[in-house]
Amino acid sequence: MIWPGRALGYALLVPALLSLALFVSERLLWGVIGLDAAILAVALLDLLSLVGSARFSFERRCGTVASLGEKQEVELLVRNEGRAGRLLRLRDDIPDTFDADPADFLIRVPARSLAVALYSITPKRRGTYPFRRVFALVSSRLGFWQRSVAWRVRTDLRVYPDIRQIARYTVLARRDRLSTLGVRRTRKLGTDNEFERLRDYTEGDEPRHMDWRATARRRKLTVRAHQVNQSQRLIFLIDCGRMMAGDTGDGLSPLDHALNAMLLLSHVALIRGDQVGVLAFSDRVRAYVPPGGGAGRIRRLVHAVHNLFPEIVEPRYERAFVELEKRCRKRSLVVLMTNLFDDVNAQIVADHLSNTVGRHLPLGVFVRDHDIFNLADHAPSEGLGLYQGAAAAALLNWREKSLAGLRRRGVLTLDVFPDDLTVPLINQYLQIKARHLL
Repeated sequence: MIWPGRALGYALLVPALLSLALFVSERLLWGVIGLDAAILAVALLDLLSLVGSARFSFERRCGTVASLGEKQEVELLVRNEGRAGRLLRLRDDIPDTFDADPADFLIRVPARSLAVALYSITPKRRGTYPFRRVFALVSSRLGFWQRSVAWRVRTDLRVYPDIRQIARYTVLARRDRLSTLGVRRTRKLGTDNEFERLRDYTEGDEPRHMDWRATARRRKLTVRAHQVNQSQRLIFLIDCGRMMAGDTGDGLSPLDHALNAMLLLSHVALIRGDQVGVLAFSDRVRAYVPPGGGAGRIRRLVHAVHNLFPEIVEPRYERAFVELEKRCRKRSLVVLMTNLFDDVNAQIVADHLSNTVGRHLPLGVFVRDHDIFNLADHAPSEGLGLYQGAAAAALLNWREKSLAGLRRRGVLTLDVFPDDLTVPLINQYLQIKARHLL
C-alpha cells in the first residue's frame, strides 16, 4: 500500500498558500495552476522511484529464551537487494506484553548493502510469543510517497519466570552471604551418614568409627558402618485456578510469585542431592514433571511452567491428589501452593493434606492477600469502611483457625505474602532437612 509522504504535503502547501493571493489579483491564476502541475509531475516521477522498493531481506537475531522483566537485545539485519538506496522506517512485530526501546526507528540502507538495527525488549509476562513479521515504510527518492511493506520473519520467544534469582543465590552461596537474602543457617540434628551395622575392623578404617563398647563386649575390634542418606523427593502441587489470580504489583500474580519461589527452592534442593518434580493443576492437571535430579532438571521445570497462567475456575484438589498418588508412591515432601478464601475449599484442602500424613510429608503454602490485610489493619473508625474492616478481620480470624486445624492434624503450614514467599519457603525446607523429618 502506498501513502503520501510529508514532503508531498509540504510541497502542496506552497500553491495552497499562493492561491490566497487570487483574492487580490486574478493574474496569478495561471501561475498557481502551473505550480500545481509541476508538483504533480514531480510527484508522479517520484512515485516511479518506488518500483522495486520491496527488494529487501530481513533476519532477526535474538535469543529464543528470555527471563521475565529482564532486558534482551534484538538485532534486525536489513539487506537491500535493489539498485537504489532506500530510507525505511522500521517496526518489528512486538507483542503487547513487551516493552521495546525504541519501538521504531529510521534507517537508510545503501544499494546492495547491509544495515543493522538494534533495539531492546523487556518481557512483562511469561509465555511463548511469536514475532511474525517486520513492518516498514519505504520512502521514495524525494520523500513524496511511502510504501507500506511487511516481510515474514518468524521467531518464537519463550519468556520464563525470573531465573536471575538462581544465579544470585549461587553467587551469594559461594561467598557465604546467604544471610543477605534472609536465608537462615540451620543446625543439623545428627548426621547425613546414618548407622547401618557393626562389622569387624579392617586395615584402613578410620579410628573415629570405632565402637569401643562393642569391641569390649566382643573382645574384637569392631567399627560402626554407615550409609549415606539417599536423595529425598520434593514435589510441588501448584494451584493455577482462581485462588492464584490477581495482581500483586508490577503485573505479577500470586501464581508468578509461587513459580519463582518454586524454581529457587528446586535449585536449592537439587544442590543438596534431592529429586524435584512439579504438578500444576486448575480444574484439570495442566503440567506434570516427575521427581528427578540432574543438571538439566531446572531447565525442564522452567519449560514446563513458563506458559501457565491463572484460570478463573475452581481448583480441583481431588484430581491433583489422585494424580499424585498414581504417579508418586515414594515418600516425598509435598508442597501445596494455593490460597484459602472459603470454608468449602478449606475443608477439601485440609482433608487431602491430612490424608497424606504418614505416606508423605505435606507442607501447605498459603499466600496472603495484601488488600484484605491492609483493610483489617487500617480500617476507618466509622462509615462503610468500619464494616469492611470488620469483615476483613473476621476473614483473617477464620483463616488462622483453618491453618491451626491443619497443624493439629500434622500438616506443616506456611502463611506469607506472595512477594515475600521465596525466603520463608527455603528456610522451611532447610529446617525440614535439618530435623530429618523426611
